Amino acid sequence: MKGTTIHLDTFAGRLAAARMKDGLLDDLLVAPDEGTPLPGAIYRATVDRVLKGQGGAMLNLPEGTAYLRGAKGLRPGESLQVQVTGYAEAGKAVPVTDRPLFKSRFAIATPGKPGFNVSRQIRDDDLRDGLLELAHDTLGPPGEIGLILRSAAAEGNLDEIAADIVAMTDLARQVAEDQSREPLLLVDGSDPHTEAWREWPLPDALHTEPGNFAEHGIDEMIEDLRQPRVNLSGDHWISIEPTRALVAVDVNTGADASLAAGLKADIAAARALPAALRCRGLGGQIVIDMAPAPKKDRRQIEQVLRAAFRTDPVDTVLAGWTPLGHFELQRKRERLPLHRIFEG
Repeated sequence: MKGTTIHLDTFAGRLAAARMKDGLLDDLLVAPDEGTPLPGAIYRATVDRVLKGQGGAMLNLPEGTAYLRGAKGLRPGESLQVQVTGYAEAGKAVPVTDRPLFKSRFAIATPGKPGFNVSRQIRDDDLRDGLLELAHDTLGPPGEIGLILRSAAAEGNLDEIAADIVAMTDLARQVAEDQSREPLLLVDGSDPHTEAWREWPLPDALHTEPGNFAEHGIDEMIEDLRQPRVNLSGDHWISIEPTRALVAVDVNTGADASLAAGLKADIAAARALPAALRCRGLGGQIVIDMAPAPKKDRRQIEQVLRAAFRTDPVDTVLAGWTPLGHFELQRKRERLPLHRIFEG
């Protein structure tokens, strides 16, 4: 099927959302185990201990411990508000930030960062001016809580955008007024269905009926993600294998014996890798063992990689080539690794 479809259903008894592009699985969100702190959740936490040598602090949450990077001036027992930034690795603390954001589909409220801003992806000057005028009409002069109007506002209904602005800024004020001292969940994170509504562009079709994963073959596609192999065009393929330290990606030319086989395989791998990592929920350090290709082709391969990850919603830093000819990425761990669900 051509076009984009979004499917909201369950997988393995968990809420899940899938996005299909031209009949292929392009993105996947799956809920974690019950009680797992969700990215975006905001907590009142207390300081357990300060790790001066690491420049961070261990915090107490209702569900366990969290790690705050770049902590300064904190004392044990002190309370502060933090927001979960991603899923914790096995046996490690939940990563958090002390600069929470309140995000919806059209608007982001930014406490402590005053001013009204519009996403850079909206380039029409008249539209930008209109959205800023809407923000001023809705909130009045800028105050302590800033506002970012997201790229989705370019196609949003003005009443819905205004409602989002009010909801997010009101929620930010309510959280700021919290005076509790004990560890407490203040705002829950988004489940996969809510996150899909908030983050994914409007599709050509939306399926919400129970069992639509099975009806459209999505259950089978998710099961296929158990295997490390991802088939590419031209008989090329890649293998994606997560380890505790990093994610290893091996690019293979398959039966292609042409002179440009390595370059073609590397380009195909670069284009397919963002979706393959998204659907598997993989982040952290990623090392790509490229297929053999002349050094003069590295610039072209890197250009394709940068173009492929430019539209990826997960923050990814392209670190570059290693002396051994591998290419390294550093990717934010904001997705639940799918292999943890399979293992569970």
